[in-house]
This record gives sequence, structure tokens and C-alpha cells, in this order.
Amino acid sequence: MKTTRKCRALLSVSLNLVALFFSTTAFITTYWCEGTQKVLKPKCSKNRLRNCIEYGVNDTDQSKVRYSWETGDDRFFFKYFHTGIWYSCEEDINGGGENCRSFIDLAPASERGVLWLSVVSEVLYIMLLVVGFSLMCLELFHSSDVIDGLKLNAFAAVFTVLSGLLGMVAHMMYTQVFQVTVSLGPEDWRPHSWDYGWSFCLAWGSFTCCMAASVTTLNSYTKTVMEFRHKHKLYEHGIHEEQAVVEPEPFSYFQERPVQSVSSAVEVFQQQASGGVRLLASTVAADVGEIPESLSEEQC
Repeated sequence: MKTTRKCRALLSVSLNLVALFFSTTAFITTYWCEGTQKVLKPKCSKNRLRNCIEYGVNDTDQSKVRYSWETGDDRFFFKYFHTGIWYSCEEDINGGGENCRSFIDLAPASERGVLWLSVVSEVLYIMLLVVGFSLMCLELFHSSDVIDGLKLNAFAAVFTVLSGLLGMVAHMMYTQVFQVTVSLGPEDWRPHSWDYGWSFCLAWGSFTCCMAASVTTLNSYTKTVMEFRHKHKLYEHGIHEEQAVVEPEPFSYFQERPVQSVSSAVEVFQQQASGGVRLLASTVAADVGEIPESLSEEQC
């Protein structure tokens, strides 16, 4: 029982640790959503000869004018961008590197309250995961008593379930805010195409591991309680059987003795429910055969 309980506790700790690692990584990274933005190609220059449009007056011959024959999407440049909870970073078309802006500033004013609520829920989600992980570790390494282990197990399960619910709400709120920002955000930021990134997958993977850890913890608690009750019933059943065997002894003792005499010592056993206490009561009786001789002999 103890080995099985340790294995279940170790599984719960491992799942909780994975959930904590995934949630923290997703919270600090900026790859929840990624895609491309459609921007007009800039004018070609000496420093920029690719992904540009050649038009206007010729630099070498002022009498000649260049015209661009590019039409449709050929006139546009699709730059890569990725967005997280805190920042939205996009490719710099004028040089290498990225330009990052605060996603809270990009979100519409009507959705900023929901976004801040999502951020608070994410922080509480991570904090409750830390509390649940600490309780599970305490139950695994420092709890030798079964009752204390059950108490820690129950509290760890409650905190883990609450953290999972908060994480689910936070992820859903952020998804809603991002979709609204795609439609109503600044025109120079609105993506041409987008999809969910690996940070978003880590966030929902963290939620999955968190709920699996809570289910495993609750299962461990329930199974330990059921095993404890089963062994307690077996113990009580054994006590009752022992009482049924021991109690008839005092009565059968007197039935086996002859009528003429009473035993010099009568042992009376009283066995309590604990099965360990015996009381010995001894009485000295007079023998019926030890009667003095007849009075007639004395008179003589």
C-alpha cells in the first residue's frame, strides 16, 4: 500500500512540474500567435536592393523616369510577426532584427480590461501550481503518517483543480482579445494571415498536465481511503471472531466439573474490544467432602 501510494504521489508531482514549466514558458514568451502582415514594399535604394520597388526619377540620369510594373500582391511585402501576452514583435523591413510593441497598447480600449484579467488569471494559475507542487512534494518526502499524508493530498488536489480552472479561463480570454484585436486593432499591425504558435500549445498542454495531476491526486486520495477502510473492516472482523471463541470458556468450565465440589480457583476472562486485557479473579471455595465427623463420635 505504501509503495503504491508513493508511486501515485510521484506521478502527480511529475505532472504538476511539467504543467508548471509549460505555463511559465508560455507566459514569458511571445509565440502565442504568429503569421504575416501585408505591407507595401519600400522604394529601392543603394542599401536596399531586394523586396523593394524601383520607381521615380533615375539617380544617374535625371531625364529618365522609372515606372513599376508590379501589380497585385507583387507590390506588397509579407513580413513575419509573432505575438504573446506582453509583446507583439514583427520583422523590420528596413534592416535586420525585429520591432516589438506592447500588445496591451495594441488591443482595443474595450478589450484591455479583459486582457488584464487574463494576465491576472495567468499569474494566479502559476502561483496555485506552485502551491500544489509544494504540497505534493511535502506529502511525498516528509509525510510518514497516513492521516497527515491524506490531508496534504486533499489540499494539493484542491489547489491543483483551482489552478487548472483559472488557466483555462485565462487562455480563453486571451484568445478572445487577440481575435478582436485582429479585426479592430491598428491598421499597420493587422495580420494578413495568422495561426496559433508553440507558446499557445504549451499553455494548453500545461492545462492538460495540470488536470491530469489533479485527477491523479484525487485518485490517490480516494484509493488510500478505501484501502484504509478495507483493512479497518478486516481488523474489526477478526476481533469479533476472537471474541466469539473466547467468551463461552467461563461457562463451559463450570459445566465440566462434578456436582460434589466446586473448583478452588475459577478463572474469569473478560476480553474487551481491543482484545488485549484479561482480568483474573480467583476465589477459594470450601470442599463439600471436608465436613467434620458426626457429633456422636465427639460426644463419645
